[in-house]
Amino acid sequence: MTFKQQIKEGIPKKLPSKRKYDTKINHAPIRENVLTKDEKKLALINSLRYFDKKHHKLLIKEFKEELNKYGRIYMYRFRPTYKIYSRPISQYPYKSKKAAAIMLMIQNNLDENVAQHPHELITYGGNGSVFQNWAQYLICMKYLSEMTDKQTLVINSGHPLGLFPSNKNAPRVVVSNGMVIPNYSKKIDFEKFNSLGVTQYGQMTAGSYMYIGPQGIVHGTTITVLNAFRKIGKNPRGKVFLTSGLGGMSGAQPKAGNISKCITVCAEVNLKAIQSRHSQGWVDEVIDNLDSLVERVKNAKTNKEIVSIAFHGNIVDVWREFYNKKIHVDIGSDQTSLHNPWSGGYYPAGLSFEKANEMIYKNPKLFKKKVKDSLVEQAKLINKHSKRGTYFFDYGNAFLLEASKANANVMSKDGVNFKYPSYVQDIMGPMCFDYGFGPFRWVCCSGKSEDLDKTDAIATKVLMKIMQKSPSQIKLQLKDNINWINQAKENALVVGSKARILYANSEGRIEIAKAFNKAIKKKIISAPIVLGRDHHDVSGTDSPFRETSNIYDGSKYTADMAIQNVIGDSFRGATWVSIHNGGGVGWGEVINGGFGMVLDGSKESEDNLKSMLFWDVNNGISRRSWARNEGSMFEIKRAMKKEPLLKVTIPNIVDKKLIEKI
Repeated sequence: MTFKQQIKEGIPKKLPSKRKYDTKINHAPIRENVLTKDEKKLALINSLRYFDKKHHKLLIKEFKEELNKYGRIYMYRFRPTYKIYSRPISQYPYKSKKAAAIMLMIQNNLDENVAQHPHELITYGGNGSVFQNWAQYLICMKYLSEMTDKQTLVINSGHPLGLFPSNKNAPRVVVSNGMVIPNYSKKIDFEKFNSLGVTQYGQMTAGSYMYIGPQGIVHGTTITVLNAFRKIGKNPRGKVFLTSGLGGMSGAQPKAGNISKCITVCAEVNLKAIQSRHSQGWVDEVIDNLDSLVERVKNAKTNKEIVSIAFHGNIVDVWREFYNKKIHVDIGSDQTSLHNPWSGGYYPAGLSFEKANEMIYKNPKLFKKKVKDSLVEQAKLINKHSKRGTYFFDYGNAFLLEASKANANVMSKDGVNFKYPSYVQDIMGPMCFDYGFGPFRWVCCSGKSEDLDKTDAIATKVLMKIMQKSPSQIKLQLKDNINWINQAKENALVVGSKARILYANSEGRIEIAKAFNKAIKKKIISAPIVLGRDHHDVSGTDSPFRETSNIYDGSKYTADMAIQNVIGDSFRGATWVSIHNGGGVGWGEVINGGFGMVLDGSKESEDNLKSMLFWDVNNGISRRSWARNEGSMFEIKRAMKKEPLLKVTIPNIVDKKLIEKI
């Protein structure tokens, strides 16, 4: 069978042979077995409904084995034999070109060079799933191959509910992940419902088919690191950035550190993750001995080197050793997947990687205690470094949140806020999000490097033009992103699809997209382009510990903005939209909204991009303005001057002296 035929077949009528478990692949940790005997029966009934009754006798034994062995039913037997990667759009079977673009994006998310645990359909973050099992993948791809521009595919937590009649202006796909009732949104609830096969954690861009490999997080981390050094008034040369995590959150820090021109030390316990990043050129050197690490960092500081070092070991040990050996850490953070603390998102000190993975399912109570003890110790060491002048920030991965739950000393005197800022509070929020700057991204559906090069040139030209007439408040943001895109090719940032990311405001996104659409129409660019963004943005996400942590009017715990964002995108021209419970700080801690938009060079595409991109950004700026964020108030007034149809409620500012008198 050809690739196209296999896609169109969906679930094979004849059962495929059982697939061998590939030990070379980075697999998801074995999950804690949380189901009762009756619930296990229900999980099996749920899984078998995808298959003809004649196969149930054989499959029930197999799925029972998977459930008992791995804590989940992945349906490994049905993993396709063809290679999964983002093929050129012309290679997919389709009736709707937009549907073909979505297939391309899904396959990129599951590419072995991109995904964290590809055989478990997990893209990144330990739990960030595209689908729960391989049956869902097969059905979804079949539906997309059959879809016309008068149908919409509905996806409920990875399950393809079906194709429904709609119209050409409607989204082609609507995705929801983890939309459970609030009272059932604790981590233990997720483990149970996911084991039952009724919900999943879509993370951000994983379940929204918008992940572009580690490049996305590299850019965000680069902007953060650059501004962190600006905040403390230091030149990055010869200065130390200490962090951890090279796997679940993509391993962006070493590459970002190199671009920022500092010394980066990143600890990671999973050797496979280190080897992957080292072979890809994302980290320069690998060291597995603390004494050697100390000496190497001392030399790098003396010589003011630009170098990234992966340390194979636990971050707690590095913080302790650097303190004892008086290695000054200028900026520090953590990028382990702490939104997923009990299933391999964070590995506690004092345990080998192998022992920890075993303990996760053999003795989950003890593992949780070890994680909490490790977080307490890590926080204690960070506090010591902080007294020596280290600027530590939370990267929005739930480090401070989980440390506080473990009773670590991370709370400020008020007992409500953390003693260390989220990077959104100190850096990204006031410097970027408030002014509408966020992670705009695009994918060239041709799969050609030359098309990506052309988009880089177009985007640079647009940003240069905008910068010439922009106010002083946003010139630095534009300059950083022009520098970024000029360096993008030489830093070999592409993994998987031919994609790019940069931080742009509403004007930048619209003008870049218009220029792309025009280039496609003129055949300067040979195939459609998919537009999107990270959900970690101005408007798409509500999270009190990350994206909206710099909102201080009490509304950071509400999610109206994210919900409004997705609904608004859906009728303004998005090709697909998604809404998720969970993201970078964890299940129950955030609501994420996202979109994808296909540009095909048409007038329709131009109309859609103007309408949708304007809303997608200004919805968030308006909410931030209402929260009295100074940058957003400035920016939304500027937007209203440009667009007479825009009328936003502006807050009246109360005199602080008046409040103090009460």
